[in-house]
Parts: sequence; structure tokens; C-alpha cells
Amino acid sequence: MKKILLAVAAASLISFFSWADDALLKTGHPDEYTVKKGDTLWDISGTFLNSPWLWPEIWHVNPHIENPHLIFPGDLIKLIYLDGQPRLTLERTLKMVPGERGVNTNGAIKLSPSIRVQNTEEAISTIPLDKIDAFLSRSRIVAQGELEAAPYMLAGQQQHVIVGAGDRAYARGEFDANYANYSLYRQGQVFKDPVTKEFLGVYAQGIGTVAISKVDNDIATLDVLRTYEEVRPGDKLLPSEDRSVDSIFFPSAPDVDIEAQIIAVEGGVSQVGKYNTVIINRGEREGLQIGNVMAIYKKGEVVTDRVKGGKIALPDERAGLLMVFRTFEKMSFALVLEADRALAVHDKVRNP
Repeated sequence: MKKILLAVAAASLISFFSWADDALLKTGHPDEYTVKKGDTLWDISGTFLNSPWLWPEIWHVNPHIENPHLIFPGDLIKLIYLDGQPRLTLERTLKMVPGERGVNTNGAIKLSPSIRVQNTEEAISTIPLDKIDAFLSRSRIVAQGELEAAPYMLAGQQQHVIVGAGDRAYARGEFDANYANYSLYRQGQVFKDPVTKEFLGVYAQGIGTVAISKVDNDIATLDVLRTYEEVRPGDKLLPSEDRSVDSIFFPSAPDVDIEAQIIAVEGGVSQVGKYNTVIINRGEREGLQIGNVMAIYKKGEVVTDRVKGGKIALPDERAGLLMVFRTFEKMSFALVLEADRALAVHDKVRNP
């Protein structure tokens, strides 16, 4: 799977800032930071900025650095000022083979400009990829009735009930001759909007991938290519999605005002914390895009007014931040990146 990388749009380099420096920059921020293996761009930007998702707005591209939009372990991030505005810039420190021209005795050299080619797979990711892997390339949201009409698993060879990667298996249904590979899914939660009760979609949990060997009438012989869980009779088959995992991320606020709710959390629990994957009840139809950052709010408590009497609702309180990483028509998957207090299903989500 490709790394999700924070890319900096060239247009953002000329953005005008109306915020004061003390509001943009975090109190006690360093003047420079050396990137380490295991870092994410979100964490690094959080060492400099009060709002980490504003990183692209103050990134200053060094034209002498190859791949200046990608950041690698060992790179030096510096805070500088250009025309009175704060900018973050990159100096590249490369490890080179001892004995190469210009290498010092400990095998390290600081190059500016840099002409050394680096493997982009070594670049640090925007967010922890292991937290969202299954939701990027496996599980998805499907329309009502889509799974019910799909082909289904029968059994493995010798009537084995449970099959795994490398096994031969059989399925029944109508198969599209245009697709050689199918993905296996197990039906999960059915989602309706908590306010309007509109049907939003069905969660299809990714189980594995199979290749069609042959089809006799409505019985397909399959080779199981990979599995994430044990494949069982009744698991559904859908043509494998022809989509690539997004490798470029533009953290940004939504283009329009969006009011949403958290309607589910990974694992089916109700409590939400940092790095939990959540599902929200807004998607492409409402204008949400991959990379959109949104604030999470706890509903204000209802208290008794002991002076004037009666009940009064206190204002909602901002309690966290999430980033959308996959969108569907009416719903989206998002990763909680900040949680100042315990979050929960039904918490509100708004523009940051």
C-alpha cells in the first residue's frame, strides 16, 4: 500500500495570513526539528503549530532539494521568517556510502543543494497508516441490497467449512466475466441518519480476495489469494474495486459549512479516543473531500438555573479533531487525531 504523504500545494505558498504569529505558532515551539523514523507529519507540525493541519499554509519549498514535498528521517525542519511571515523550510541530511566523494569520516554528509535520489517509500506518512489500513483498501460502504444480490461462498475443497489463503473454494451466484478477481465481504452495520432516518449505507467488512478459476453455470471455482479473517460460507463476493489508495493528502477545512455526527466507531464500541477510526454521516454529496479536517464537539450539558429557574443547555464544547481519509456518497471514514476528553458516538462534527 502506498504511503499517505502530506503534499504542499504550490498555491498555498502565497497564502496571506491574517492570524497573529502567537496564534499560529505553538507556545514554546522549537526553532528547528530533526525528523526521526516513526514520526508523522501531523505530530511534527504539532510541535510548531497550534493547528497542525495548517502545515501546508506555511511550508516554504526549497527549490534546491529533490522532492521537497516529501520528508525523510534525518531531514531538518527549520522555522524562518520571510517578509515578516513564519515559514517552515527543509534542509536535507543524507546518509551516503563511506568512500563516496565528499563523505566525512562518520559516513554522513549535509548537502545543499541535494541531488541524491531517495526512495519515496522511506518518506514519513501524514498520519499512522497502520490505524487505517483496513479502511483504505478493504472495507467499504455499499448500497442497500447490494450484498444481498451478490454471489456468496459455498465451501472449500473436501467440504471444508472455513478456508484461508492458498485454498481452493467454491461460490455461487452471477459472476461478471469482465472481472477475474473478487473481494470477499461480510455484512456489518446498516446505517441510517440519526436525525432524518435516511438510509445511508451498509458497512461491508473486507475479508479477503479470490481469483476466479472457472465458472460452471452459477458455480465458480476460486483460488483464495489472501485473507484478513477466516472465510466462511455465506460471505459475499463483489468485483474488486478499481481504485488506488490515495498517496497525496491535502489537509484542509471543508469548502462549505458541514454539520455532522459520529455514527459509529471501529470495533462497534461507543467510546472514541485518539487514533480511532470513526464513521460520520456526511460524504461526497455534502462536499466532504479526502484530507478535510473537522472539529469534534461534545454536546453541552443541561443544567438547572437556580436563579431564574428552569433548565438551560450549555454551549457545545470542542473536544477533538479528526481527518477524513475516505469518502462515500453519504458517509465518510475519518481518523481521530486529537482527543482532549473522552469522545463518543453521536458527538457533533463541524468545520474547524
